[in-house]
Amino acid sequence: MHRWVMALAFSMTVGAPLSGNAAELQKSTVSKDPNLGVLSSLLQQPDEQIDLARAEVAIERMIDPAVDEKSTLALLDAWAAKVKARFPQGEATGNDIKVTVLISTLYQTGPWNDFRPFSYDLDDELGLSIPGKLISRYLATRKGNCVSMPILFVILGHKLGLPVTLATAPHHVFVKYQRENGEWLNIEATSGGTKSDSQYREELGITSRAIATGIYLRPLSRREALLVPMGTLMQFYVENRSPERVVSLTDLALAIDPNNIVGLLVRGDAYRRMVDERYAKFYPTPDKIPLAMRDGYMDIYRNQVALARTIESLGWVSETQQRQAAYLQSVERAKAGQRGGSQ
Repeated sequence: MHRWVMALAFSMTVGAPLSGNAAELQKSTVSKDPNLGVLSSLLQQPDEQIDLARAEVAIERMIDPAVDEKSTLALLDAWAAKVKARFPQGEATGNDIKVTVLISTLYQTGPWNDFRPFSYDLDDELGLSIPGKLISRYLATRKGNCVSMPILFVILGHKLGLPVTLATAPHHVFVKYQRENGEWLNIEATSGGTKSDSQYREELGITSRAIATGIYLRPLSRREALLVPMGTLMQFYVENRSPERVVSLTDLALAIDPNNIVGLLVRGDAYRRMVDERYAKFYPTPDKIPLAMRDGYMDIYRNQVALARTIESLGWVSETQQRQAAYLQSVERAKAGQRGGSQ
């Protein structure tokens, strides 16, 4: 007999589109979602023409309509100008120097940032706060997380002509910078430091299979980089929209990157919610579902199974309690250091 709820850890694979009654219900539910049209237009642009700043602000406004597009974009331009003003004068400035200046402008206390450097928000230990993932808020508070911080770094890098992009790891986003010799350097935007791929693999438990399938650590194209702020929008949809709308949002993400782990996980959770809301709350076991409704249930169940197999095949593994505990301990040490430094 089928279980009602498949574990979220096993709901990540490119599931087939819903069919039959389930597909019709999804279609009718999402047909009036204007965000999907806007996102589709953003994702269809030629990669080199994608403006991450404008796309980011457009997505943030889907989450919080109070976000001021004009002022946020102007502030991004102003920060890029601050960095550029600190470049050495009188000689050609190489990209390594530009990156160094960008890092110091953001993270080192000085008149260039009004003695208010950008830093990680230690009160949001796991970086789960949706507002904390928005650069509009990050610019205002100068407290961010591993989503808002690398996005801002890459946006400013693009404005400065730097070859930078986003990369992902389990529960984490960081920056990839391509040096003039073609080498990729990882910049940890939550601190302004650097880390090797091997360090990320060791610290976050990334499997060899996950590297081989490309779900982690590779430099993203601009179009793929848009899936990072879309991940925040997915989180917002999970908390505020129907599972049918969530599935349609993941359709867009998975059309760009079929192996996008965030999209796959969110999609799996949406299937679980569909089962809960359509069937589990009304019937004690699947065999009690009326015959006329069983095709719809089986559509969702088959998608759950396919998703689970796909995610497992990609090398994804769930975070262990030990790794999370170790991370939270590091946050507590950082808080203690922060308190000691302010005394």
